[in-house]
Amino acid sequence: MRIGIIGAMDVEVELLRVRLFDQEVTSAVGMDFYEGRLGEKDVVVVKCGIGKVNAGVCAQALVDRFHVTHLINTGIAGSLDPEGLDVGDLVVATDCVQHDFSLAPLGYAPGLIPGRERVEFVADARMREVALSTAAAVAPEVRAVAGRVASGDQFISAEEDRARILSMFGATCCEMEGAAIAQVATLNGVPFAVVRAISDKPGAEGQTITYAQFEQAAAHHCAQIVAHMVASL
Repeated sequence: MRIGIIGAMDVEVELLRVRLFDQEVTSAVGMDFYEGRLGEKDVVVVKCGIGKVNAGVCAQALVDRFHVTHLINTGIAGSLDPEGLDVGDLVVATDCVQHDFSLAPLGYAPGLIPGRERVEFVADARMREVALSTAAAVAPEVRAVAGRVASGDQFISAEEDRARILSMFGATCCEMEGAAIAQVATLNGVPFAVVRAISDKPGAEGQTITYAQFEQAAAHHCAQIVAHMVASL
């Protein structure tokens, strides 16, 4: 087993990088890949940068160049269910969709990529259960739920965008990388998990301030849970 762990920003992967033993760094496709051991597991930790293209390139590089057998995406997200999901809560993906992909004028359902029968990319059930049980064990004060993750190349802040994504896709949270990683993993037959800590609530008053305040805390909390999750895989 070799696990690739992807975060979009330094704050999302730094806690994991500093825990690596026997660390080696390889630069490829404009990214630094940190190979090493996290506990007893071989891992590759990498900051992919923000957005779906960066995430997809990174995931494919992990498969092709570093021969990972599993992929985990860690980081932060915005709540699409402001009443049921608060800042600091954790979402583990059941599946992922691309909320900004549309060929509706050609008769395709929102988010449906030609050649596929389903809009969603389904996450690995065992990895999801391990993530949820790990969160319950190491951070019992955190509410951890399974739900759909919606990704797009947009920072969602307006209420109308939040409502649209929730209505069209029934997603629990939104971010900018998970579905691209999910698509690459699915195409390559690699099991994947997306684990996201809620850092903000799009549409809520002052949510930009909330994001700035909680970004680092949420990202580090998520990485802490992922570190313990890896040990149980």
